[in-house]
Amino acid sequence: MRTLAVASSETETVVNGSRFICTLYRVASDAEARERIGAHRRANWEATHNCTAYVLDDGKSARSSDDGEPAGTAGVPMLEVLRGRGLTDVLAVVTRHFGGVKLGAGGLVRAYGAAVSAAVDAAGTVELAHWQRLTVRVEYGVAGSLEGLLRLREDVRLVHVEFGAEVVFDLACSDVELLVDWLASQSAGAAEVEPAGTFRVEL
Repeated sequence: MRTLAVASSETETVVNGSRFICTLYRVASDAEARERIGAHRRANWEATHNCTAYVLDDGKSARSSDDGEPAGTAGVPMLEVLRGRGLTDVLAVVTRHFGGVKLGAGGLVRAYGAAVSAAVDAAGTVELAHWQRLTVRVEYGVAGSLEGLLRLREDVRLVHVEFGAEVVFDLACSDVELLVDWLASQSAGAAEVEPAGTFRVEL
């Protein structure tokens, strides 16, 4: 799966005088997507239509709306572009300002799909992966140098560091066995490692 490389992006295309302004947002939940849609529609109340499509949860959840356009001519082609690009956690809102020329059902499908496609191209995307998450506990004596080395590794994402009676690293890695062996060598076998689920990373 992939997602947007930016938090939001706006791209405009023009078809037979009608302006199609596609705004893309990164969203993490259905509630956030709905909130974004509501705010966008309020801000663009004068537009002819504000059609929407969004994909969440690694493609498992998706919704779309034609917002008054003929059924299936706006939201569905927008959603097909998002799915076709393998995107997740992305909301697309296409604001249309009517230019006086009716496009017909086929023209609308092409225009809305093209608007989203152009916006995705302009925004750029990043690849997503699910890495194993680990909790690593070490003594203060090795924590400083270990943290520095962990931050240099491309196969590790350091999520959080907690300083208490010992130092606890919350991290994700692409190869658990390789990292566990490396941690043992760096800490003279003193590092305590526990699995902690998975963590989604941007590559």
